[in-house]
Formats: sequence, structure tokens, C-alpha cells
Amino acid sequence: MNIMTTRFGELEIDESLTIRMTKPILGFEQLRRYVIVETEDFEPFRWFQSIDDPDVAFVIVNPLLFYPDYLIEVNPKEIEELKVADVADVASYAIVTIPEDYTKMTVNLQGPVLINQSTNLAKQLVLVNSRYRIKHRVMESGKIQRTESSAVPV
Repeated sequence: MNIMTTRFGELEIDESLTIRMTKPILGFEQLRRYVIVETEDFEPFRWFQSIDDPDVAFVIVNPLLFYPDYLIEVNPKEIEELKVADVADVASYAIVTIPEDYTKMTVNLQGPVLINQSTNLAKQLVLVNSRYRIKHRVMESGKIQRTESSAVPV
């Protein structure tokens, strides 16, 4: 399948790699289909490109790369929608905000996107009563930080 995107132009994607949101990203409820786009020069970040809107692509990252102690507790009902047979099939991503001054980049640890890699079903969780916030800094003094989530300043 071919899709047109604002950032990447025309992309040829394997339709079996289409990720379907069972619970959409807040503020983007009308967008239900995405594909992950990886580029070597952007590692470890990836693009979560909407198939439904060529202008929408989120920067995502595995939060464990920056916050090794990141742990979310998921209610079994929350994960039921993803049809998870094995928890190892679930990948967790955090949405990244990169302002003009990239050293002020933040990740949203309070609203992770969970993807069942076997079924390609996904949803954004909103963690309540959590120690995580919407904006956790990724860099301090121009260097990537890898620290305990609870000790990260906003």
C-alpha cells in the first residue's frame, strides 16, 4: 500500500504493518491507523506516522532508553482490547516533544502508547495516580540523561 506523507513523501508500506488504535491518541481521536517509520539518522527515535492524515506524525521512543526504571502498572481490562496472549509482545513507546531548542526535549511518560506487536493493535494509556508526568526532560546540560524517572525535574 502507498501512502502520501508530509515528512517523507510517498511511502510504500506493507499493509500488514498497519497499527490500529483501539483507544486513540488524545486530541487525535479521528486518527486510528498508523505505521512506524524508522530512519537510521534519527535513532533511537521513530516516527509514528498517521495513515489517515499525511500531516500527522509523532516522534516516539522506547522510554526505557532514557528511564531504565520506567514501569507502568496496567489493569488487565486495559490490555484486553489489545488481545495480548504474551506480555512480551507488547511494546511501550513514549511520545516525544522536540521544541526548537532540542535540548529542552521532553517525553510523555504519563500517556504511553502500547502496541501489541503480534496483532498490531495499539492504544494510548492515561496513567492516573502515577508518579509520571506529561513532560519529563530527556537532556540535561546538552547531554542525554539516563536517570530514575521519579528524580527527573520538569
